[in-house]
Amino acid sequence: MHVTILGCGYVGLELGRQLTARGHDVVGVRRSDAGIDAIEAAGFDAVRADVTDPESLESVPDVDAVVFAASSGGRDAEAAREVYAEGLRTAIETFGERENTPDRLVYTSSTGVYGDHDGDWVDEQTQLEPATEKTEVLVDAERLALELPSEYGFDGTVARFAGLYGPDRYRLERYLEGPVTEGYLNMIHRDDAAGTVRYLLEEDRARGEVVLTVDDEPVEKWAFADWLADECDSPRPEKQTVAERLEADDLSPTARQRILVNKRCSNEKLRELGYEFAHPTFRDGYRDAIDAYSDGR
Repeated sequence: MHVTILGCGYVGLELGRQLTARGHDVVGVRRSDAGIDAIEAAGFDAVRADVTDPESLESVPDVDAVVFAASSGGRDAEAAREVYAEGLRTAIETFGERENTPDRLVYTSSTGVYGDHDGDWVDEQTQLEPATEKTEVLVDAERLALELPSEYGFDGTVARFAGLYGPDRYRLERYLEGPVTEGYLNMIHRDDAAGTVRYLLEEDRARGEVVLTVDDEPVEKWAFADWLADECDSPRPEKQTVAERLEADDLSPTARQRILVNKRCSNEKLRELGYEFAHPTFRDGYRDAIDAYSDGR
């Protein structure tokens, strides 16, 4: 299988490594020198291109599958729209208008599209209630990823990622030092986020569908922080309620909105599709980070 990964960053690099190790041909696409160097260091081919520029995308070869994993870099809603909506449309149209069109598109989205559900469970059938302009853009992009490819004869899939963690993104100090605000954490290790996309491509699953990509155990932040502190042989951190955190005057509007969003994400569909996790829960996924922290003390 020939695969291109547009926006080949944190998850994309791991996806490329997994696909390459299993004998697939992979091309990673980034705009910057550092991005190109990272792809080459990961052991697969790199092409410099911009998802918002159809001319630059012409340099990407024909492929069987396109993975759209580009990021707006944490910028505002307008930047998000440029990448997630306009960039996605440009990519679909550019590859779709070729003589040899791809067979599939996988778009990587976020559980931010759900908004607040007061700690209740959500799944692929739950009504989306985006709480910010940026997550509204993500909802629009998901719709585009599912609908537009069919106009060019191929299928779209949405992999809706929970909070990513893994190498370089464990953020132990954030929880060990506190204070920790109440609410649920929904997480997916980088290796399983990439593994899910690889699995959907290799096993030809979930065409035209959304797959919620999250591990087995959403966990309350206070409980997670206490577990992490115990495992690291550190004092348990200070806790605060949502109301207490909102009293602070150092929160941006986006940060305030994020604190108000609380839900538990179900991976029942992903399990039913047959995916086997490398890190089924945070207890498995954080082990390397805990060991490294303990060795460094």
